[in-house]
Amino acid sequence: MVDRSEDERTASGSLKLARGARVLIIESPYYADINAQLLKSAQAVLAENGCRADRVTVSGALEIPQALAAAVTAGTIGAEGTLYDGAIALGCVIRGETAHYDIVCNNANHWLMETAIRYSIPLGNAILTVDTREQALARAAGGAPSGKGGDAARACLGMIALKQHFAETSA
Repeated sequence: MVDRSEDERTASGSLKLARGARVLIIESPYYADINAQLLKSAQAVLAENGCRADRVTVSGALEIPQALAAAVTAGTIGAEGTLYDGAIALGCVIRGETAHYDIVCNNANHWLMETAIRYSIPLGNAILTVDTREQALARAAGGAPSGKGGDAARACLGMIALKQHFAETSA
């Protein structure tokens, strides 16, 4: 069970961040240096909030939603009392010269959200979809907690806290 207290940090106004959660990080290190910064950023935010994380690695951004669906099928996420309270997706897609970029971006994000919504999985998404490597590096922010990996961790922890709030108020 996730612990929450009155003095927790807030994100997006009054949204509380869950403390003590266990999170699944699904990462695609296709751009290893960028992913390392996203991961460092996410891990910093999780550590600040007393959370634990396990990592799984997939080959590319299109495989991230498949990994999340596999975790649901295995019974490790998506229901009360499962191993993980939420998930964080980390990856990067940089525009190339073909339509492949659009296909990867649209499908990875669509199916990630479809799975998260269908199974009520608190999700933080840091699959960067950028035009240039420089844009990706700027968003990864050198692994600082203010980077997109940290933003995804905060989003995940905020959604875990919100899900717990709804469960408590309906009981």
